[in-house]
Amino acid sequence: MTQSTPLSRRSLLRTFSALPAAGLVSSLPRLAFAAAPEFSFKFGNNLPVSHPLNVRAQEVAARIAKESNGRMEIKIFPNNQLGGDTDMLAQVRSGGLEIFNTGTMVIATIAPISAITAVGFAFSNYDQVWGAVDGKLGDAIRASFAKIGLYTFDKMWDNGFRQITTGTKPVKTAADLEGMKIRVPVSPMGISMFKGLGASPTSLQFSEVYSALQTKVVDAQENPLAIVQTAKLYEVQKFCSVTNHSWDGYHLVVNGRAWKGLPDDLKTIAARAFNEGGLQQREDLRKLNESLQADLSAKGMAFNTAAPDSFRAQLQKAGFYAEWKNKFGPEAWSLLEATAGKVS
Repeated sequence: MTQSTPLSRRSLLRTFSALPAAGLVSSLPRLAFAAAPEFSFKFGNNLPVSHPLNVRAQEVAARIAKESNGRMEIKIFPNNQLGGDTDMLAQVRSGGLEIFNTGTMVIATIAPISAITAVGFAFSNYDQVWGAVDGKLGDAIRASFAKIGLYTFDKMWDNGFRQITTGTKPVKTAADLEGMKIRVPVSPMGISMFKGLGASPTSLQFSEVYSALQTKVVDAQENPLAIVQTAKLYEVQKFCSVTNHSWDGYHLVVNGRAWKGLPDDLKTIAARAFNEGGLQQREDLRKLNESLQADLSAKGMAFNTAAPDSFRAQLQKAGFYAEWKNKFGPEAWSLLEATAGKVS
């Protein structure tokens, strides 16, 4: 079994900065195999080539090619090359695309329970996050994907806790969000949360975020720090408020018909490679996050840490928690609270 060498924070940053801006397909090692692959899967994602997900995905693709003796290949298409999130989600359902790394709130448009891990201020640390998504709550979410024809690898890949960036002022309390035009993912959860916080949320594909901030269509956005860095959002945003208001990860979903069509030995090889790659990517992102604030500060972003109390109180007052507890139902909500503690 192939094991990747752990990456230090310094080597991670060097690796990311050295990667090309084009797709990853051409950069995969050209292994010498006797015949063309029997199975070729396209893996589309919305992330820059330098993001930790694409770094590890490249390794996973090379590993699958090697362990399958060239019978299976994974072609990676990063940075929205195959369309925006909703486009790729439709493609993976129809079979035009075999693998897609969907965010929890994006796929919630067709599998609503997925958004439960993005509930505002539900998780306070990663122990709670991984306990939930690797446990019974994750099992319930993956079962919901199976019902809509998608196979899902067991281990989610990390996106991170989401922070708020703005071009006008720091966000210190919920009152600072009043009337603010903020981009959120194309999802009911994001809209509901920021409406509850008094902001004016606008749903946009991630591929549109940079230009929307640059042209002032929106004043703010919210994403994990790794996204802020790799998508260069620091060029069009001045302030970053560390709110940790929501955690987001990636479900790597596979077209169900394509997955069923694989021989059992290739299913084992692919699942093992993607699951182990996911665990390595989680660790990469943890290490990277330790240095990102200093790196982004050096690029001109002004940071502040926002206490969660006023945000939770505002969401409670707006009826946000009651609304979503009712939507998810008592069983799913109890699975969330089993690891996150009381959510309200």
